[in-house]
Amino acid sequence: MNEQNLHELEEKSIYIMREARSKFDNLAALWSMGKDSTAMLGIARKAFMGKIPFPVIHIDNGIDFPESYKFRDELAKKWGMKLIVAKSEIREEMSGFSCCGSNKTDALKRIMKEHNFDGLIVSIRRDEHGIRAKERYFSPRDMHFKWDYKNQPEELWNNYSSKEKGASHLRVHPLLDWNEIDIWNFIKKNKIPMNPLYFSKHGYRYRSLGCTHCTVPIKSNAKNIDEIIKELRVTKVEERSGREQDKEKQYVMEKLRSLGYM
Repeated sequence: MNEQNLHELEEKSIYIMREARSKFDNLAALWSMGKDSTAMLGIARKAFMGKIPFPVIHIDNGIDFPESYKFRDELAKKWGMKLIVAKSEIREEMSGFSCCGSNKTDALKRIMKEHNFDGLIVSIRRDEHGIRAKERYFSPRDMHFKWDYKNQPEELWNNYSSKEKGASHLRVHPLLDWNEIDIWNFIKKNKIPMNPLYFSKHGYRYRSLGCTHCTVPIKSNAKNIDEIIKELRVTKVEERSGREQDKEKQYVMEKLRSLGYM
């Protein structure tokens, strides 16, 4: 592990979170119970003296893994989170994945409006998907929740506002520069609790977590973090290969994200 590189990533993410906390009137964070969003909350605790000073939103379609729900409830209690559960419907939608896609975006829209959130911290990374590589640390969404990925402002620090003209809210992305191994190194270093589905059982584990309808495990014997990191250093398998939605054509994910998908 490159300790200096991890330290620099942590410091930058902490700075972004503190900036967001100081700039926005009503900030929240998204939590899927996956490794990235859980690590993101771990960074928040480092940034704010061991506490998470904003609500944490879980968009629940009712069919996440039992292990994920158990992990959610136990960690929310342990870390003293203000957890908001936004219920998502399961119905046909444009991507063909009725469990997720724009249905989760609709649930997020409702909860953002209900609580009047003007900033939303999200744990996406640029290396996960081509369309996510186009993101910025602070990224406005218009009054219809849409993201104009073709016409984004330059990434200039302090050149943003929670009252950005024509914006419903701004997305904050403190993990954009991280990669998968960085995430696991941070989890190991800081002893971050983790969803047990990431660790091998009977020769399979989940490398990227969604719900029970659109996520499949990969073959793996990695039963702890050291073994996961060792496996990642040599694997040729893409991180989100077990996420059915990410196998769709590029324009489908591009369209979903332009409409407000995470």
